[in-house]
Amino acid sequence: MKITIVSVGKLKEKYLKQGIQEYLKRLSAYAKVDIVEVADEKAPENLSEAEMEEVKRKEGERILSHVGDDTYVFTLEINGKMLSSEEFAKKLDDLATYGKSKIVFIIGGSLGISKEVQSRSDMAISFSKMTFPHQVMRLILLEQVYRGYRINRGEPYHK
Repeated sequence: MKITIVSVGKLKEKYLKQGIQEYLKRLSAYAKVDIVEVADEKAPENLSEAEMEEVKRKEGERILSHVGDDTYVFTLEINGKMLSSEEFAKKLDDLATYGKSKIVFIIGGSLGISKEVQSRSDMAISFSKMTFPHQVMRLILLEQVYRGYRINRGEPYHK
């Protein structure tokens, strides 16, 4: 399984980088995982609706340039489907079983993701009704992917 996380913006916080590196190391026994950072679009505080859509569109173009035609795409969206860890693990297992060996998770920027990215998504998922910084979502996502593999293999970790 090849998993790519495409995320808008650079990760600067050392503590997040350390956590992400730890989960990448743990996941290496199960899958090849890459993280791709795409540049965020500079945006002043008070944007009009049209300006917000333009920012998301530009970020969306950068995101989609890293998504192949043969890739199953998850978008992380506040209005996406909420799954338990077990349901998420089953989804990962089902994808592997039915020949989807390339998976991309998309984490948008602070304004969300564009309509173009949403339309390319095979499944929109949400981790909570709460909003999390997109940098923190990388760590949360990696932990859940790792947990999913452990659940699927019946290995201790999941409680």
